[in-house]
Amino acid sequence: MKAQGPLKGVKVLEFVGLGPAPFCAMMLSDMGADVVRIDRPGAHGLGPADVLARGRRSVGLDLKDPQELETARRLIASADILLEGYRPGVMERLGLGPDIALERNPSLVYGRMTGWGQYGPLAHAAGHDINYISLTGALGAMGDRDKPAIPLNLVGDFGGGAMYLGFGVLAALHHARATGEGQVVDAAIVDGASSLMASQYQLAALGLWSPERGANLLDGAAHFYTVYECADGHFISIGPLEPEFYALLCEKTGFDGQAWPADWSGKGWAQAKAALADLFKTRSRQDWCDLLEGSDACFAPVLTYEESARHPHMVERGVHVEIDGVRQAAPAPRFSRTPGAIQGSAPQPGADREAVLADWLLD
Repeated sequence: MKAQGPLKGVKVLEFVGLGPAPFCAMMLSDMGADVVRIDRPGAHGLGPADVLARGRRSVGLDLKDPQELETARRLIASADILLEGYRPGVMERLGLGPDIALERNPSLVYGRMTGWGQYGPLAHAAGHDINYISLTGALGAMGDRDKPAIPLNLVGDFGGGAMYLGFGVLAALHHARATGEGQVVDAAIVDGASSLMASQYQLAALGLWSPERGANLLDGAAHFYTVYECADGHFISIGPLEPEFYALLCEKTGFDGQAWPADWSGKGWAQAKAALADLFKTRSRQDWCDLLEGSDACFAPVLTYEESARHPHMVERGVHVEIDGVRQAAPAPRFSRTPGAIQGSAPQPGADREAVLADWLLD
């Protein structure tokens, strides 16, 4: 597929890794960037199932070989953005650290993705998403009073990690193109996930948030912002925070909103929640969808990812696409003039070496 999107012409060099850095590279590719992966010689790919590796080309390089290392440096000299997700110090030991890279390419944006950050007492310790969001307070704020609820790896790896790395390298690219000055972007999941907690810090400053889990407006404690089980064992979600939306929910369901008001103070939440739980268990999920979906009652069924792909709203917007037999999410966000596009399935590691070297190393 011919590249298209707002990042068409931007050259990104990705040193293959796990989790958030590949997801960031995937997003940049979806927006039209020419993303080249540096894979290890002899690596075996996952084929079309490797959704995080979609839309780029691959060059296999043995970075312990001096000639291959020099090839990597020449590719760095041609890149606009470099992405790496290794522990602090690994790229330096390979001879590809920021000092060498920026000497060869002064306008390079050098994006570094880690969990703990490039410095600090934990910088060199192993960890994963669940550990990083634990330290930020994000995990401790989710779930019921008995136990935190793990939000997949969305809050750490992808929300607090990849999204902030992408935001950072594009901001730095804007600066580099205006001034010719490259720089290092230190994207740490503990930083990003903490930033995502801005709303909780704001509510806490207003006296509307407690450190106690399962006792707050947006963590499932409020009867008007939570999930309920239906008669068929499926679940629905409601979230009418505004008085007029709550009034509509009560009107449509017959719930007594006068007896159980949507009070943000927390008064009566537990009792109202029990009453609503009894009400929603009287009908199936589909019955509640027929009554409430599409209204301003702030309602949605709780779907599996398979059910989501079949929902009429998601179908009409084309949220899910199929590439080489693998269902996945389409590029986001959407652009009116320069729409992005998936540039193909994951490459076979090393398969594009000759084409990439011809494109990137014209000399």
